[in-house]
Amino acid sequence: MTCNKYSKTKKINNQKKPNFSGQHFMHNRKLIEEIVAYADIASHETVLDLGAGKGALTTVLSSRAQRVLAVEYDEKLVDYLQRKMMSYPNVKVIHHDILTMPMPKQSFVVVSNIPYSITTPIMKRLLDQPAGPFQRGVIVMEKGAAKRFTASTIKDAYVIAWRMFFDIRYAKDISRNNFSPPPKVDSAMLTIKRKRHPLIPPAKYSAFKGLAEYALHKPALPVNLALRGIFTPPQLKHVRRQLGLNSETPISALSEQQWARLLEAMLHHVPAFRWPKRKKRK
Repeated sequence: MTCNKYSKTKKINNQKKPNFSGQHFMHNRKLIEEIVAYADIASHETVLDLGAGKGALTTVLSSRAQRVLAVEYDEKLVDYLQRKMMSYPNVKVIHHDILTMPMPKQSFVVVSNIPYSITTPIMKRLLDQPAGPFQRGVIVMEKGAAKRFTASTIKDAYVIAWRMFFDIRYAKDISRNNFSPPPKVDSAMLTIKRKRHPLIPPAKYSAFKGLAEYALHKPALPVNLALRGIFTPPQLKHVRRQLGLNSETPISALSEQQWARLLEAMLHHVPAFRWPKRKKRK
C-alpha cells in the first residue's frame, strides 16, 4: 500500500498524466489488519484499493472480499503487483489514473491509503454522487484533510453536501512512522458510510449544492449576511427562529440537520428563480 504524492502534471502525447514524486509504503502489519477490520468487508462485496502500491492492503482484502480492484498508476508498481497477485484470482490490477478511471457500476467499498495531494479530488469522485454505487469506505489520508472533512465548523460547501448523504468519522491518528520512507506529516483513518436515510432527497442535491456554495462563500459571515441574497428579511427572521439561531451565528456553525432544514425553507418559501445556481465543475 502506498501513499503516493502527485506532483504537477506534464503533457505527454497530448494528454496530461500524473507524475509521481514519491511513494510511502505502510509496513505495520497490525495497522493494516486494523484498517481492513474497520471496513467490515462481507464475502460478496467488491473493494477498491486506490493507490495499491506493493499490495500490502490488497492481499489482506483479497481474503475477505469477493473481488478486489487494485488501482495503481506507477508502471513499476503495476508490474510488481501483477506478478504478486497472480496467485490471488479475485484480485484485478488496474493500471489507471485514480481521477479518470471508470468507477464500478455496482455497489462497492473503498479501503485504501490515498495520495495526499489529490485527497479532495478523490473524495469528490466518491462522494459527489448522492445516489451512486459507492457505499462506504475506510480511507487513510493526510491528517489535516481528515480533520477538515470531519470538523464541526464547516467551511467548504462540498463537505456539508457530502454529509447530507454520508456519515464521515475521524477514526484514529496514524503516525508517519508507520510508513517507509516516512512522509513529512502524520496521517489519519477516516470512515465513511452512506446514510440509510439521507438528510435531503437525492433529487434536491443540485439545489442544496447551490445554496451551500452561495452561503459558504465567506464562511465567517453571520447567518443574516450569508443568506440575505436568498431570503427576504421577514423570511430570514422566520428561518432563524425555526433553526434556533441568532443573527450573529456564523453560517459555518450550522449543523447537518440545520442545513437540511435551511434547504427545506428555501424550497418552500423562496421562488425557484432566486435559488442560487450550483457552480459548474471545471
